Amino acid sequence: MHGSWWLTMSDVVERPVASPCVSICALDEQDICTGCQRTVAEISRWGRMDNDERRAVLKLCHERAVEAGLIL
Repeated sequence: MHGSWWLTMSDVVERPVASPCVSICALDEQDICTGCQRTVAEISRWGRMDNDERRAVLKLCHERAVEAGLIL
């Protein structure tokens, strides 16, 4: 079909997963940011991660926050 306006899933660009940074940048004794709960390695790699990697890090951040008693 010439000039089709239909898009396939591969034509749709996914927005980048937003950084969890809350501008409280301080590392605890395990080198985990007390603001966003990311490790130093996760923070430094964030800009080079794809969305699947970012979502995995966000899941880890949530688990760390729960473990630390920061959220229920």
